[in-house]
Amino acid sequence: MDYHKEGKPPIPRPGGPAIIAAIVISELFLFAFTGSYAVLGLALVTLLSGVIGIVDDLKTLGGIVKPALLLIGGLPLVILQYFLPQDMVYNHHLYLPLFDTPANIPLIYILLIIVAIPVVTNTINTIDVLNGVVTGTILIASVPMGFAILLRYLEGKESPAAIAAFFPFVAATLAFYYFHMYPSKIFPGDSGAMAMGAAYGTMAIIAGVEVVAVIAILPAIMNSFFFLSSVKRLVEHRDLKSQPVTVLSDNKMIATSDSRAPVTLMRLLVGTQAKSEKEIGRDILKLCAYSSFLAGITAILTWVVTIA
Repeated sequence: MDYHKEGKPPIPRPGGPAIIAAIVISELFLFAFTGSYAVLGLALVTLLSGVIGIVDDLKTLGGIVKPALLLIGGLPLVILQYFLPQDMVYNHHLYLPLFDTPANIPLIYILLIIVAIPVVTNTINTIDVLNGVVTGTILIASVPMGFAILLRYLEGKESPAAIAAFFPFVAATLAFYYFHMYPSKIFPGDSGAMAMGAAYGTMAIIAGVEVVAVIAILPAIMNSFFFLSSVKRLVEHRDLKSQPVTVLSDNKMIATSDSRAPVTLMRLLVGTQAKSEKEIGRDILKLCAYSSFLAGITAILTWVVTIA
């Protein structure tokens, strides 16, 4: 049920299998043409994380079990990197703005991958709160990431295959957004949100634009931070006894007065004034656009410093 609309109309879910199929099949076709194991890694990570999401859609996984299972999501990247040394799947140099020399952290980077994939996947999943928000967030955040990848390619630090891998991922998300935007005709479910999150995180890793990608999704990161810091444990939203917002008779939402309710980005946006679902969703995407603008500036700063 779409709980934020009058009458709570039933909406089909999950659309995740369609998203997973679109990304994985298109990336596998691309791998067949390019032979790039970075592209194969993107397909495998998306598939693994998406399958875990499907299991979560069918049988709710616990707040600890799901992140634990997602730890295997990044393993394909590590395995392909170290068992196929003739083809670099990712670059273990971390490029930072204002630093002309990247940090060379081959061993630490393995740990970062194992941790980063479930963190990004869960972070994107938690922003799936309203019609079109999670897909809109991914699309907006993909703009500075694509820009950063292009700058790296012009600098000679990125292969054409990495650029090519970016487009099927964005195209699949854009196609689903058409049906997910307000008012939604279908919901992605955990499988769809987790697949998009895993693909986004993997794309950032194989293209070497991790910092830009993180800055672009700051609103989603803030949402997860607020939630965890207020709840103080890993828990599924559906298991909460008190919800962060209250739906009024006119279908507008206002922050709940229950002190036990978790703090979320949506709750902060309606802390002083009731807003409709469409208005809240627009506000969240505005924050994403602002973060993406900052991410674009970060991409330029990193590029300017490294070519200076």
